[in-house]
Amino acid sequence: MSLSPQWLDELRARTTLSTLIGKTIKVQKAGREYKACCPFHNEKTPSFTINDEKGFYHCFGCGAHGDAIRWMTDQRGLPFLDAVKELAAAAGMEVPAPDPRAAKRAEKARSLHDVTAAAQGWFEAQLAGQEGTQATAYLARRGISDATRRSFGLGYAPDSRGRLKAALHEFPEDMLVESGMLIQPEDGNRDSYDRFRGRLMIPIRDQRGRVIAFGGRILGPGEPKYLNSPETPLFDKGRTLYNLDKAAPAARKAGRLIVVEGYMDVIMMAQAGICETVAPLGTALTEAQIEKLWTMVETPLLCFDGDAAGQRAALRAAHRALPLLRPGHSLAFATLPAGQDPDDLIRSAGTRALEDVLSGAIPLVELIWRHEHEALPLDTPEARAGFKQRLAELCRTISDGDIRALYSRMFKERYDALFFAPRQTPSFGGQPARRPARDQRGGRWTPPPPPPTDEARAIGASGSDAMLLRAVIAGLLRFPEEILIHREALASLTLTDERLARLLDRLIEASDIQETVETERLLTILGDSEVYNMAKGLLRADALQFTFTRAETDRQRAQRDLAEAIAVIVAMPRIDAELAAVTRAMADQLDEAGFARQQSLRKLKADLAARVAELAQPPEE
Repeated sequence: MSLSPQWLDELRARTTLSTLIGKTIKVQKAGREYKACCPFHNEKTPSFTINDEKGFYHCFGCGAHGDAIRWMTDQRGLPFLDAVKELAAAAGMEVPAPDPRAAKRAEKARSLHDVTAAAQGWFEAQLAGQEGTQATAYLARRGISDATRRSFGLGYAPDSRGRLKAALHEFPEDMLVESGMLIQPEDGNRDSYDRFRGRLMIPIRDQRGRVIAFGGRILGPGEPKYLNSPETPLFDKGRTLYNLDKAAPAARKAGRLIVVEGYMDVIMMAQAGICETVAPLGTALTEAQIEKLWTMVETPLLCFDGDAAGQRAALRAAHRALPLLRPGHSLAFATLPAGQDPDDLIRSAGTRALEDVLSGAIPLVELIWRHEHEALPLDTPEARAGFKQRLAELCRTISDGDIRALYSRMFKERYDALFFAPRQTPSFGGQPARRPARDQRGGRWTPPPPPPTDEARAIGASGSDAMLLRAVIAGLLRFPEEILIHREALASLTLTDERLARLLDRLIEASDIQETVETERLLTILGDSEVYNMAKGLLRADALQFTFTRAETDRQRAQRDLAEAIAVIVAMPRIDAELAAVTRAMADQLDEAGFARQQSLRKLKADLAARVAELAQPPEE
């Protein structure tokens, strides 16, 4: 039996080392790694580390070092082949059957790296030569510097059917075909020819930095705009991420990993200093690619175009991620302005504008909610029921029970807050029809109490309502990009505190003028000194112990909690108004349905109050 290096690399990649070792010894998360007391020597203080991203363990005490296979042979005492078979069974891989030709094939596969490396060197030389002038002109128009060109190894494939084939004549023709460099016509009667012709060549590397494939961008008219290498023994498109070899170390330093749509997005962002960026290879993000992202960061950030195609790609990624979700691991989504890619935005508004887009990323749960909420009009009971059903069906795809329950709860709370309004008897083209209520004291019919007034629906200026309102406004000052997102809900509020009402109105006006604005800039455009001083006071308020009112807090959690607080503050006066109406109606006519509704409203109000109390808890030490 001969196991190729590529097969063994795949086996290691499919094995989560911390999970494997955790079956034998107790491991603890320590930043991006795991730690434990070394099983190879006696110690009381952990010096044994496990790095899932790099796929190895290391003990700083005794020097023990190895990968998943080494763990099985050294710690478990298994023979090499037995270790491989056990790992392969757990990873769902089939161990290659014994084959006398396997060694020869493995040697050929190793040599394929030599083919792609030689092709890469030749493409770079052509770009630097006279025939590369069209490609260099294109790079100049895109603003790609020589340093960036060299860093990414960009090259040029001349518009010829046989130049590359001739240049790589030292390699057997079948290897050039197998590596994807040549195309062999299916009829077998014609000669093979160069796959890439007249294109800017972009090498695709594996995580170890070895060239395994290419992407070619056409420079003149023609289709396709981008042409990728075919699937080869070296290149599995669904498991490869462009620029992963460079982005992985940058992501560890930056604490984030960004996924964009294509090669040039990655290249331009890296040139702007945002190096922790990768891209799928012309397809929607796959499950294998999502899992690979999670080995580097717990919440990768997807930044796609704001057009329909970009949003479809984001939604497909979200749906594929749902069944894979596990505690601490998810996706976040940032949307570029319609018609702009990262390069356009950087050129027109600078890197800061792109960072503003990235900082405004929303969590996966929010993306799902917004898409389903905006998918169809929700102006009939049937449409609202369909909306609720779609959310429930998406929740059912989540494998993790805790996450599934939390998604369901969040969707239910937001659904109730969105559609929970004072009940009125339906009308048919005129004023609402009022059902007369029997006067239990006199036995005659009397009209019901009048509907709640605007004042009854207003948010009071004292008590917990006022505290939450002040906290929400402080949160909006700290995260101004959220104003536009929740503008409609905020505009529906009626505040009895005139100063708070005036401040909220100014914030909404500011969001209309400028969609993305920083806190300090927002303060300067608020207007008169009273509003400005009130805003500054809210930013300094120590009593407002919410995640979204504290300077040092997790940004994504703060934005998520702020959205929930806004939903509560919109729902609470509606519940109060209906509860008052139900209570008044029961004074005239006691009935079981009215009592049940009253109790339901009181419970909902208590649940909302409890959630506010949870949001106001101080951070854990």
